[in-house]
Amino acid sequence: MPTEPWTGRTACALQGALRLSHERFAEYLGIGVRTVASWHQNPAITPKSDIQQLLDTAYERASASARKRFSDELGEPADVDETSNPSAHADAERRLTADPHISAALEWLDTYSGGEAGTHRRRVAERLASIDVRDLRDRGTRRGGVTSTQVAHALEQYYGQATDGYGRYTASIADKHVSTTILTRPEWLDLACPLVTTFDGLVFNEQDRGASTVVDELTTDAAVTRLAETLELGTRLVNMPLYGLENIQVGADGIGGRVGVLPFVEYALTMDLLEGELLDALASGNGPPAAGELPLRDRFLPELSSVVDPSSRVCAGGALALCAIARPAGLHGEADYLILVQQRSGNVLNANRQLSVIPKGFHQPMADLRGDTRLGLTLLRETEEELFGRDDIDNTLGDQRSADPMHPSRLTDPMRWLLERPVGERIRMECTAFGFNLVSGNYEFPSLIVIEDEEFWVQYGGQVEANWEASNLRRYSTRDPELLAELISEVTWSNEGLFAFLQGLRRLSEIGGQRVKPPSIAWETR
Repeated sequence: MPTEPWTGRTACALQGALRLSHERFAEYLGIGVRTVASWHQNPAITPKSDIQQLLDTAYERASASARKRFSDELGEPADVDETSNPSAHADAERRLTADPHISAALEWLDTYSGGEAGTHRRRVAERLASIDVRDLRDRGTRRGGVTSTQVAHALEQYYGQATDGYGRYTASIADKHVSTTILTRPEWLDLACPLVTTFDGLVFNEQDRGASTVVDELTTDAAVTRLAETLELGTRLVNMPLYGLENIQVGADGIGGRVGVLPFVEYALTMDLLEGELLDALASGNGPPAAGELPLRDRFLPELSSVVDPSSRVCAGGALALCAIARPAGLHGEADYLILVQQRSGNVLNANRQLSVIPKGFHQPMADLRGDTRLGLTLLRETEEELFGRDDIDNTLGDQRSADPMHPSRLTDPMRWLLERPVGERIRMECTAFGFNLVSGNYEFPSLIVIEDEEFWVQYGGQVEANWEASNLRRYSTRDPELLAELISEVTWSNEGLFAFLQGLRRLSEIGGQRVKPPSIAWETR
């Protein structure tokens, strides 16, 4: 598959490889002929995320000879037929034996299912041997064609009407309406809660809660399949600790509550399976799944009461933020904020190939279980990793050995400059809302990061670059309401990403002055 993202040049190369005219290629993709023509006129252009997915699908469906022509045109080696690639399968077998994170997942399954040691290693090996990787990738393409609107509608049908003050977050932007799968409350919205010590008050519970999930045959069979597919596709799986939410208090006066700790493999092999199950049901083309067609959801997250009671289940989650950087007037026009949106890579487990704000990460400890519970620390760490290039704090790339990963002496130059003064002067961080994501029961803390000193962009704008978790990074001006409204209406948003974007943009319009000219955004809970 070509290196992500698609550009005008690579799209035209695919058109040539398929031997299609402008009109036939546009018809094949389901887009306008003028869009195809624009790729020929501007080879450096990056198509929008929904068209990226259409091009992915067209490439996956291409014959071997067409792929060879595509590779020859670009001067790149042709794709290997993964269904007959012994080295890829040998690497999967090696990981099954030697990868400590896969071993941790197998040990967790053995322990909590009551099986004998080694039982699930043998089952994963058997499942791995039977996988057709081309079918697996085709399934991924089909999943990518399911829109956020379809997911929101399906979960609305599954859970029914929310009660007790809860509702699904929806918003109206000009004459358009968007729905999400975020279950929230009016008092959890528009918080403007500063992420400083006084307000950022989650505390750590040292008591070991053990596994929160009943690991029966349904669970183990789905987990075995997940591990086999992870190995075959070469997806990263790292068993880092996550904070698990136990209770929560949220308001304009601060964030409180209690978190415990759980292994990532427990989340990956239980709650994180619910999204794939739902996407497969929707991709079948049979409409919203009926009762009994989502057995994993029926087991793990059957009712809204289970969604809003994190103490009764695995409840991992994260912090994500709309990032806005002040720019002086220049070639782009008047003084504004630059805001950043990512399309997530196909190699991530969470929000795969979807639009989201950046930074976005799991809420988890780095070195201090008690001290790292603050959301502001998670956001600073994720900004260092996802926008400023700190590979050493990316726990998917290696073990964490630093006693203080965010010590001033280890910071990148951009982060060191921002933190030379107290948080709130050069950089503002606020939590804008809270909610539970119906997709997998995750808790979400959407936030806003504002770099208010124009000098940052002058000195360090060229060093802002997304890491491997994003396939591309988009930039928008806060003085372009039409383009922002068009962005909001795109169908490939992750639900938590859209939630954070809308809440962040509402808050930015309150504090940004003349730099901000947003579209009108009104929310409601249903």
